[in-house]
Amino acid sequence: MKKPLLPAALLLGPPLVFFVAFFLAPMLVVALSSIKGGNDGVSLANYERILLDQYHWRVLILTFKLAFLTTVLCTLLGYPLAYYLVRTVDRPLFRRTFVVLLILPLFTSNIVRSFGWIVLLGRKGLINEVLLTTGVIDAPMRLLGTETGILIGLAYIHLPFIVLTVGNAIGKLDGTLENAARDLGAGKAVTFFTITFPLCLPGLVAGAIMVFTLSVSAYVTPALLGGGKITMFSMLIFQQYSSVFDFHYGGALSCTLLVLTLFMVAVANLAGAIRRAA
Repeated sequence: MKKPLLPAALLLGPPLVFFVAFFLAPMLVVALSSIKGGNDGVSLANYERILLDQYHWRVLILTFKLAFLTTVLCTLLGYPLAYYLVRTVDRPLFRRTFVVLLILPLFTSNIVRSFGWIVLLGRKGLINEVLLTTGVIDAPMRLLGTETGILIGLAYIHLPFIVLTVGNAIGKLDGTLENAARDLGAGKAVTFFTITFPLCLPGLVAGAIMVFTLSVSAYVTPALLGGGKITMFSMLIFQQYSSVFDFHYGGALSCTLLVLTLFMVAVANLAGAIRRAA
């Protein structure tokens, strides 16, 4: 048996050091700051303030609602697109070109992309102009400063994550299982819902979790497309750190959002595990 060229500790050392230094340590500082009270004592007053304030609950519910709707919209748009690219497109060159076009916006700042959507969603933007020209609407719609505008922007930015994860899952499926189902008399719809979809469900769940967590913590897109009329939880955290300079309360807000997000992700993973076991 050949010995590994490099010991495991040497391979895992640098990533672990980076993880501890740039993630665990800052999170520990934020967590300790959130429970710091007067005279350097320990206090849960910041968390009590969050839990008893209805305004924070409304903002939190709005944040999770938009993140959930973004995840649903990306799933409805991304799954058919991924299936089309993997199963329908035969020419590899066209497929690679489409994938490059899909991920190309990821190399652009969210600020630039959000400003682009400000131009498109404005009262005199391209979307309203097209709808007015085609007679779908009689007057320009108000899209900026609304939940709909934020939802459109978040879905556009996070759609590639669903397409890539689902496409990878579909590409790894064993085609013989689907062929066997058809040989046994199953139609295309039955084969898809009993073989294809369940087998690529882990990839879909992984992509949905990524989209949900990124949407929950998004700041730039909601801030720009919301126009100051809609507040999400990330904006409250930013205000505490940049304007109010209340780092203890900002830390409590950050930890609250992190814990709730991790709880919902854990529930999603548990539901997926139960579904696979069944």
